[in-house]
Amino acid sequence: MRTQRQIVDYSLQKRAVLRDVRNGRVGTLEVCDASPYLKNAARFHGEPTDERCPICRRDNLTLVHYIYGDELKQSAGQARKLAELTVLAMTLREFQVFVVEVCPSCAWNHLTEQYLLGRDALTTDELIRDEAMASSSSGRHRETGSSQRWEGRR
Repeated sequence: MRTQRQIVDYSLQKRAVLRDVRNGRVGTLEVCDASPYLKNAARFHGEPTDERCPICRRDNLTLVHYIYGDELKQSAGQARKLAELTVLAMTLREFQVFVVEVCPSCAWNHLTEQYLLGRDALTTDELIRDEAMASSSSGRHRETGSSQRWEGRR
């Protein structure tokens, strides 16, 4: 997504946890502790991957995207599909996304990354172009004073 910014990748932390599991310092019950809510979110809102579970190797992992932000109000903390994030990124100023990988078989789960999405990352020209595209696709004409309206938001 083009408004994605401030990306934090947790792959090094994941490798350290997996190394500790393989060396016997951490038990599998400690890392395979996905809550029923997380498993349901993976089932209904998750995005399947081609990556096998690093613990049980039975199933492929599923990615769950949780969203948080002031503009979301009651929707904050909900799991959303990846396609929904694109729409939200064009309508909301800024919100944070947390991506969690989950194994449906053994309940392995780990935060893989977090990032910000939203219109705040777009320039004024991109905002005007996006508004024009949205207006033309819905059959409306672009307003003549739209560039002044967007400049006031930045």
